[in-house]
Amino acid sequence: MGLRLAVLGPVRAARADVPVSLGPARQQAVFVALALRAGRVVGREQLLDGVWGERPPPTGVKVLPSYVYGLRKRLDPPGTRPEESVIRGEAGGYRLAERQLILDSEELELHAREARNTASPVDALARLDRALALVHGDPLAGLPGPFADAERARLRLRIQSIRVQRLECLLGTGQFAEVLDQLTGLAADPCDEQLAALRVRALHGAGRRAEALHAFEEIRGRLRDELGVDPGTELRRAHEAVLRQRAARETPASVTAPPVKARPINT
Repeated sequence: MGLRLAVLGPVRAARADVPVSLGPARQQAVFVALALRAGRVVGREQLLDGVWGERPPPTGVKVLPSYVYGLRKRLDPPGTRPEESVIRGEAGGYRLAERQLILDSEELELHAREARNTASPVDALARLDRALALVHGDPLAGLPGPFADAERARLRLRIQSIRVQRLECLLGTGQFAEVLDQLTGLAADPCDEQLAALRVRALHGAGRRAEALHAFEEIRGRLRDELGVDPGTELRRAHEAVLRQRAARETPASVTAPPVKARPINT
């Protein structure tokens, strides 16, 4: 039976839907470091640095066998020999030999890729909803060490990117109010131009043109004051679309003069 590992929140493992405890946080961090490099040898020094960082234990790499032993006890059937274990000792390090490792982060990528490849915004939205349903908290929550920190930062950005992809789909299906609602609850950099452009487009689509123009001026001022830059292409295009519609509405329609009646000619 394959081992399922969830990293899009607190780390959880299960085999055949039966939860598998990976032990204390540091031991979980050792397993995750091996799992995210499944099939490859992770050097002992690399593992020590990735899990303990600048505060390694006094015993150095000698601490690793006790953590590996703890994981083997939890993951291997009773009586499994070390050379048959799910965690194999190799020259200079360890390798996760799980043949059927299922990672929720890989499933997330699969759903996002399928969403990009579908022509239907409705179908894409359904796939993105399935992707985001896998997220159950802050990635690798509570796991210590530089490796977990770096992977957590990467996964946060990826999840944010998929949420933005979902907002694009909502715009494509005319769900402007939901886009605005989602943007309100989306924690992000106040100078994030991509999200600002989505807000301008959603307000414009909802017929709230004055608010769309105000939103643009607000982000433009923030970019200039805090970063010393002007809005980028995507944000400018969203703004120009609002201006074009306003100009079209304000241009007076051409007036056709009534025909002049021919005056009779006296003969």
